[in-house]
Amino acid sequence: MASPYYLAIKGDFVIKGKKPDGDSLRFIAHNLELYRLLQRAYRIKVSRDGSVQLRLEGVDAPELHYGTHMQPLGEWSRDTLLAWLGFQNIVYEQHRVTDSTPLHIPGAILTQAAEVNGRPISYILIGPLADGLQDGTWTLLDPTLLQQTLNFTLLREGTAYYTTYTSTYIEHRRLLRDAAVQARSDLKGVWREDQTNSFQLVNQDSIGPQGQLLLPKLFRRCTDYLKDVENGYDGNLPDWLVWISQSSRDENDMVVIQDALEIPLSDLILQQNQTVRFQVDLLDIVFVEK
Repeated sequence: MASPYYLAIKGDFVIKGKKPDGDSLRFIAHNLELYRLLQRAYRIKVSRDGSVQLRLEGVDAPELHYGTHMQPLGEWSRDTLLAWLGFQNIVYEQHRVTDSTPLHIPGAILTQAAEVNGRPISYILIGPLADGLQDGTWTLLDPTLLQQTLNFTLLREGTAYYTTYTSTYIEHRRLLRDAAVQARSDLKGVWREDQTNSFQLVNQDSIGPQGQLLLPKLFRRCTDYLKDVENGYDGNLPDWLVWISQSSRDENDMVVIQDALEIPLSDLILQQNQTVRFQVDLLDIVFVEK
């Protein structure tokens, strides 16, 4: 069972030379040895500058660079995240940061494990809250502290979609979901434009920067599906998810609905010609951690 205790790792958030987006950025820990205490520590890859790529717990922001593809609001989501962190005067070259003020922001992450791609799954704290943490200690992430994380802010303001996994502590899921419910009710951020429940999938432009905004995970699945269609696949999106799950590229995620029923993602999608419908409430699903 997931625990509400997380390892506090202090360090600096850095963006120069990187390609941050709305739900991931790079972090240089003061003590790299602390990563050894995390689950799946062997997957973590430390770059030459000492930084690691983080995955922010509980959120999924519009894609900014999924290969060469991006979504509506991708740049806005990234810019909002970096502004909240405290970065200003950011200069980009093809989405890569070439300069910023300051060059790094001190802060802390609260983490338990790395995900399958080696990114520590993290809550982010900056300012006095981060300063008050003791580096390398297991810290109780209670509701009061969670509501002061950047993750909670992203959901409360609609800068990212609520996306949690079975590895997420269940009480944290509920608090993060509550923030997203309020943001959706207020039509903030992504919820002003979200069309996941019913959208047209004609080609990549349908879901590109000038197209329809979808849950980012579904956008990624649609993008990969369209690539295979270009290469000769003849079938709809749900069938493709079933087909691809039989290969090493298993993209047919298992999903838990309302903390009860576990079914594959393909069973939640209905496609009629070019109209795709997602048949459950986005805020009622939890993805099974791989």
